[in-house]
Amino acid sequence: MVDHQNGHHPAEKAQPVARSQHALYYIGSWIFFSNLTILFNKWLIDTRGFTVILTCWHLIFATAATQLLARTTALVDGRHKVKMTGRLYLRAIVPIGLLYSASLVCSNMVYLYLSVAFIQMLKAAAPVAVLFVAWAWGVEHPSLQKLLNILFIVAGVALASFGEIAFSWPGFFFQLGGIVFEAMRLVMIQVLLSGDGQKMDPLVSLYYYAPVCAAMNVFVAIVSEAGRFDSADLAKAGYGLLLLNAMVAFMLNVSSVFLIGKTSSLVMTLTGILKNILLVIASIMIWHTSITAMQFFGYTIALAGLVYYSVGWDQIQAVSGPVALYLRNLWESVPTSSDESTGTGTGMARLPSAVRRALLTSLVMLVVVFLVGGLMYGGGDISPATAVAPVKEV
Repeated sequence: MVDHQNGHHPAEKAQPVARSQHALYYIGSWIFFSNLTILFNKWLIDTRGFTVILTCWHLIFATAATQLLARTTALVDGRHKVKMTGRLYLRAIVPIGLLYSASLVCSNMVYLYLSVAFIQMLKAAAPVAVLFVAWAWGVEHPSLQKLLNILFIVAGVALASFGEIAFSWPGFFFQLGGIVFEAMRLVMIQVLLSGDGQKMDPLVSLYYYAPVCAAMNVFVAIVSEAGRFDSADLAKAGYGLLLLNAMVAFMLNVSSVFLIGKTSSLVMTLTGILKNILLVIASIMIWHTSITAMQFFGYTIALAGLVYYSVGWDQIQAVSGPVALYLRNLWESVPTSSDESTGTGTGMARLPSAVRRALLTSLVMLVVVFLVGGLMYGGGDISPATAVAPVKEV
């Protein structure tokens, strides 16, 4: 590392920069497609009334797309490492696919009742459900430290729930069901697949699960939505728009594969937390979602507990120390004449006082938008999530 920094090997010095640029590109792509999928689905469900049928369409498209990719690209070549047998398919793929289907249905149904911001706050409790299911399955052993940590997360989510203006019990239970089904799916994958040395990336998993999920969701859609479905709704939504929506949802799976391959699990975890924060802010700006001070405080507590649970204190110290030192040096450094004329010095970018003030102002504005924006725009009125109350009879 020292030789690279001193410039003795310029060719080797450029290599980490290229990797860093690639990592940022894949992180940005995953955040973009993940948040775009959620916002796109929310808009379609609110304005067109599709819920289970929309999930069916996504899975039918995913089935066709993964089959096409398997025959034309190397993106799904990971399936060759999976020793798939008829017994394993019935024992693992089918039950896991059914749980995945139930999770997707619940995750879409909840958009009829709750705002995007509040849904993301409730999702902070997902690691709690995974841990409890893992304890019940015997995969993990209970410990007091983990118990206190998840209670900390639960307390934050509870505060966020108490502060929600447009709270809905059906929406809450749909989200709870989606979290529990997803937790069971993840634990079953760990038990049934990892135990046999089988590992699947998200795209390979979709290759196997999508057909099962599509068949299951078609049955659920016939039972729940066939009676009130009108084929004219498809034309109203626009066939091109529905195709674009399915492509965006599929690109989310593709981008997650590249993100996992180019970064570490730590980066994936922290990126997911950043993605959720950005989605809450987007919900405030697009739908004028009301965010109370209690919600902000509770969500902050939940996120802090989630970071500690996912990363650990040692890793937090290892990451935050160098970052804090770099930011402090970057903030306090004053450009010298030699640096400006020759570009020499420490190699660290210099920030003029005007840029510092602009950054500080932007940070303050971001906090104001997150904390006060919801109150200013929402004003306690009924949110768009509750404007579709007649559909709640589903």
